[in-house]
Amino acid sequence: MNTPAPRLRYAAPDSGGFVMDKVKVDLKNCYGIKKLEKTLDFTKTRAYAIYAPNGVMKSSLAKTFRDAADQTDSSDRIFPARKTSRKITDQAGVEIEGDRVLVVLPYDEQFGPTEKTATLLVNPKLRKELEQLLVVIDEAKTALLKAVRAQAASKKDFEAEISSAFTSDEDFDIAMERIQKEIERQKDTPLSTVEYDKIFNDKVVAALEDKDVKDAIEDYVRRYNELLEASTYFRKGTFDYYNAGQIADSLAKNGFFDAKHTVSLNAAAGNREIKTQKDLEDVITQEKEAIITDKALRKKFDAVAKKLEKNVDLRQFCKYVQDNEPLLSRLTNLKKFKEDILKSYIKVNEGLYTDWTKKHDAARTRRKQIEDEARKERTVWEDVIAIFNDRFFVPFKLEARNRTEVILGEDAIIDLAFTYVDGTDSVEIARPALLEALSMGEKKALYVLNVIFEIQTRKKAGLETLVVIDDLADSFDYQNKYAIVQYLKDISEDGLFKLIMMTHNFDFFRTVESRFVSYSNCMMASKNDKGITLIQATGIRNVFANDWKGAFFTDSKKKIASIPFLRNLVEMTTGDADPNFLQLTSMLHWKADSAKITVGHLDTIYNSICKTTGASANAVKLVCELIEEEAKSCLAADGGMNLENKIVLAIAIRISAEKFMIGKISDPKFVASISAHQTQALISKFKETFPNDDGSIKILDRVALMTPENIHVNSFMYEPIIDMSDDHLRRLYTDISALK
Repeated sequence: MNTPAPRLRYAAPDSGGFVMDKVKVDLKNCYGIKKLEKTLDFTKTRAYAIYAPNGVMKSSLAKTFRDAADQTDSSDRIFPARKTSRKITDQAGVEIEGDRVLVVLPYDEQFGPTEKTATLLVNPKLRKELEQLLVVIDEAKTALLKAVRAQAASKKDFEAEISSAFTSDEDFDIAMERIQKEIERQKDTPLSTVEYDKIFNDKVVAALEDKDVKDAIEDYVRRYNELLEASTYFRKGTFDYYNAGQIADSLAKNGFFDAKHTVSLNAAAGNREIKTQKDLEDVITQEKEAIITDKALRKKFDAVAKKLEKNVDLRQFCKYVQDNEPLLSRLTNLKKFKEDILKSYIKVNEGLYTDWTKKHDAARTRRKQIEDEARKERTVWEDVIAIFNDRFFVPFKLEARNRTEVILGEDAIIDLAFTYVDGTDSVEIARPALLEALSMGEKKALYVLNVIFEIQTRKKAGLETLVVIDDLADSFDYQNKYAIVQYLKDISEDGLFKLIMMTHNFDFFRTVESRFVSYSNCMMASKNDKGITLIQATGIRNVFANDWKGAFFTDSKKKIASIPFLRNLVEMTTGDADPNFLQLTSMLHWKADSAKITVGHLDTIYNSICKTTGASANAVKLVCELIEEEAKSCLAADGGMNLENKIVLAIAIRISAEKFMIGKISDPKFVASISAHQTQALISKFKETFPNDDGSIKILDRVALMTPENIHVNSFMYEPIIDMSDDHLRRLYTDISALK
């Protein structure tokens, strides 16, 4: 099921190539939605508003679209054995899923900046130039490190080796800058042939730090220095045992002797003139032999060797030192020895080192210029934050702390800084602490900011998106709610985005219809045993004037539902002593004349108030009988907004409750004395008279709780009725009708 569709190349806003102008939804057994088929046409208005009472489909449909976005299968969690089918396709028949879908939940505390939204800060031109600079530097560095590694005959990572050797924070660039002058001043490379891994092996380094080994090496070095002091030609630190041979080799390679130059060696017995490479090498060999064959030095060396026989690595090191004995004199300061070796490797490859330093220095200069340009640049992020700060009322301000780094692509995710503002006082606050301090409405405002970031990211990428919004404005105060409505209007005007806004808040539903959603794109969800149906909404603005008034003489439910409206109109014009007011009140309660009022009487009142001349076909029928008949028919109606059904049920419930209580109390004098709030007065009397009738009292308490708001309504205040599920009223009507 739900085989992933091939990835598409999404059309940019100016291409005219939108493929989601029509979206077909075909669902079966998705999270309780047995069946839902609907084609949404976005060619005229790019937004749909769907009113769905609680429990009908809103959360289930949001989950289904979320699955499409995540490209995971949907299911029926209550009845997992039911076969699920999910097809959400565009006008070309291609599945709408993955990045083509964005589901905006009522609130998601974890929803925040991502690597995708960070692209809002990126300047492609500056970032590309910086990336190219880094490529050039990396190429030069790679070439240098490769040569150094080959010179060292090593397998180690020399970026790490150099970084740790010359800096405490192991920064390669700083390390290379630190030794730049030293490399320039260095004349030769006496340690460039040292095999790095033979010495800087973890086991060898650990052994060289052992006290006994260190003591033995120090004994060797003392004797070695004594021999150097006694040497005819060697001098410690200038022309010693180790570098003398390299000096001879260097002179020969550079044609010194071929040019008939000579070397004068100073000695106590007199100077000695050297005319050839062989003469110089013979002198050096003689001096080396005099030192190497010294019995005391040999004894010291053997003592060191004995300490280094514990394992294979140490024995290999010992053999290497035997072949390169002068190295042993350097091991008393291992850190300095390592630095000298590394500098020798780099000096041998000075051309590559110079190439890296030049490119690095040039890049650093240009990088500073790029960063300065980036700091001056206003980005889409700043635009989004400006929109948010301008439209939403919250006690905090925010900014992108690492904006320059993100602009240049160095940081992947934006680090938002929040400043809490209280009058003239302000303090920077971390996001978790901020969330604890904010009200739910303020938290949701912050959440909306992240939604805006996500939308703007998709807009910048030219990504055509089906945006499914699940009651985003719920729990907001009015000023922030209207800010959200305005932003939704803004994105609906961009051809990239197709909006499906679901809500159980009728005021929000009515608001988006009045601002930017065409009436034809306003749907109401209706539920029955077969599934969910989306039908054209009616009575969004003024249900009495725009719907019920025109159907008063032909639709019995709308006729009954109009009674509270008519009663309020009389009360506002002629007052509650008007005979029409009293008669309409009797239609809403069980009074002495309630069983005598006909539909014709109601027609007469309606005609006098609304200045009409209509007549109902069932004029002789009693209003109380009509209410009972229509209430019973409401029990079988599909779930949905059903405003008139709810009012009919509420009226029928109250009349049935009052008839029951009046009959049980059986006190005509008491009933006649009730001048106001008849239902409450009867319930109080019933509880006093029948205190042990718990079953009836529980049902009557529900009547007192649920019916007043469903009857005393006018054209400006009926949202609570619409937002409430009519299942409760159906159940209550059944329960009250069963009382005898």
